[in-house]
Amino acid sequence: MITSVNEFKEIWREESNFTRRAIAELTDASLAQPVCDDHRTLGRISWHVIASIPDTMRRTGLPVQGPALDSPPSARAREHADSYDLASNSLMESISAWTDADLDLVDDMFGERWTRRFTLQVLINHQIHHRGQMTVLMRQAGLRVPGMYGPAKEDWAQWDMKPPIV
Repeated sequence: MITSVNEFKEIWREESNFTRRAIAELTDASLAQPVCDDHRTLGRISWHVIASIPDTMRRTGLPVQGPALDSPPSARAREHADSYDLASNSLMESISAWTDADLDLVDDMFGERWTRRFTLQVLINHQIHHRGQMTVLMRQAGLRVPGMYGPAKEDWAQWDMKPPIV
């Protein structure tokens, strides 16, 4: 659980860098990669991750810039990257207005009562969850998946090492 605003900022900095690197690999064509019929596409999941940042934080009263949750996903991968940067950077700037005591305040979140520290933890976990979905679809779309918590398959070759046996 998040214990301070600075701790959140440190974790967000690392996790948003991972997400930023994944989104940077997307192409316009890959945004149409589906999970399966009647499910989200890679572009829809990416846009959901992006738009969830301002949507979630606005529920706490924190002004964060970015696309609306119900806005249609852009068909341009570059706009996904730019929109993610806008939302993530805006969050980092706005959260600086909070003190550690603000983390114990309770907000109505999706019909439930959450402390702000819990909201921040959910925001991080939500991003990680959907980033994992994105990496599977990225592989299916033939894109490079950047290493995050360890090397991706392509990383082993640049280190002149054999990837683990599949």
